[in-house]
Amino acid sequence: MAKVYFIGAGPGDPDLITVRGKKIIEQADVVIYAGSLVNREIIECRKPGSLVYNSASMTLEEVIDVIRKNSATSDIIARVHTGDPSIYGAIREQIDELLKLSIPYEVVPGVSSFTAAASVLGMEFTLPGVSQTVICTRLEGRTPVPESEDLELLASHRASMAIFLSVHMIDEVVRKLKVHYCGDTPVAIVQKATWPEQKIVAATLDSIAHRVKSEEIDKTAIILIGDFLGGEYSRSRLYDAGFTHGFRKGL
Repeated sequence: MAKVYFIGAGPGDPDLITVRGKKIIEQADVVIYAGSLVNREIIECRKPGSLVYNSASMTLEEVIDVIRKNSATSDIIARVHTGDPSIYGAIREQIDELLKLSIPYEVVPGVSSFTAAASVLGMEFTLPGVSQTVICTRLEGRTPVPESEDLELLASHRASMAIFLSVHMIDEVVRKLKVHYCGDTPVAIVQKATWPEQKIVAATLDSIAHRVKSEEIDKTAIILIGDFLGGEYSRSRLYDAGFTHGFRKGL
């Protein structure tokens, strides 16, 4: 019986898939990939004769049916998701169906778009003296968000924030954030981080909505906000000459 691997393909650049993820795709008999988000180049390494399915137009039942039909004649089925499959990946519902069918599975982590966005900006979410917390969230749209996780409530922590799947509602995002963040708080929008067509917009909370609209960014972008995008922070104790730890004696 085949084993299903849920693979995080990373943010877009084919070089950013993990070595393990790439090896599995190379060996897979069946590849089911999220074609609306996953860079097609990532699955071009598959072996000749492998079956390929684009799940962009498929339902959950159709995806599971493909797995079920191929499980008896295949050894490896690669289910390829964008970013890291544990974040807005919709893998739990697939895993539960595989358990019902007694089909083994494994999750292979990947680079999320929010960490990729920070990398292309050259920024660190957890700056000493600024923020030691990162909140990953989204604005409520067609998919509901629990009341306790409303963006306005989360913003009260003034932590570093990565807001997914919400750039098309930028006015509402700004309205909710401004309840707690100052208008001059730095914001960065990264569209298609690490792709050749990557676009970066850096502004303040007061001006970001106008900038996003003028750049016609309305999808496949992540919103980062917080003082970690600014210039003020404290040096880390990790590399402080006077700080003692298990690998270094203090001065």
